[in-house]
Formats: sequence, C-alpha cells, structure tokens
Amino acid sequence: MEKKKQYDLQKRLVKFSANVIVNSSALKKEYASEHLIKQLIRSSTSAALNYGEAQSAESKRDFIHKMKICLKELRESQVNMEIMVAANLVGNKIEFEKNQKECSELVAIFTTSIKTSNKK
Repeated sequence: MEKKKQYDLQKRLVKFSANVIVNSSALKKEYASEHLIKQLIRSSTSAALNYGEAQSAESKRDFIHKMKICLKELRESQVNMEIMVAANLVGNKIEFEKNQKECSELVAIFTTSIKTSNKK
C-alpha cells in the first residue's frame, strides 16, 4: 500500500510540473513574467525530480533531507505564483488557480510527511 501512495505523490508532482510548463503560455508576455515563469519551471520540476531521488535515499536522514529540498522548491513555487498574481501577470486565472491549489496541497503533504518521518 505504501508503494501506491509514493507513486501517487510522484504522479501528482509530475502532473503539477507539466501543468506549470503547459500553462506558462497563459502568462502575459512581459519581461517580469518571463523571468518568473523560468524560475517557476525550475522550482516545480526540481520538486518532482528531488522526490524521485528521495525514493532511493540511502538512509532515513538522507530521505528527510531530500524531502525538505522538495518542500523548499514547492514553497518557492508557491511564493512565485503569489508574486505573479499580485503583479497581475496572469492571463488565464482559472488554470493558474488550479496550479496554486495543487501546490498548496503538495506543500501540506510534504510538511506532514517530514514531521511524520522525524517522529519515527
């Protein structure tokens, strides 16, 4: 059962990253949005890639460290999207808000997972 949960989380991270890439065209074509979307693509894909590394961690400490990197990248993505909204750089707000919601849910999942892993 644990393997399925890991797979589902990996699937969610991949889908989140892919949605960020696909929906990047919904941003207004300005210098600031281009700068922020490049950083958002880096941070969202980094979370997915680091989660893949966490699955083959060499120890519990290594696993927690890699999970914290994923969380850091997701939080960076979250703040980045807040900046885009505040600066009115988003064209298609419906799809963008879905990405924001998913990012918030992923942050919550990773926060809880790290706390749980630290207790074990």
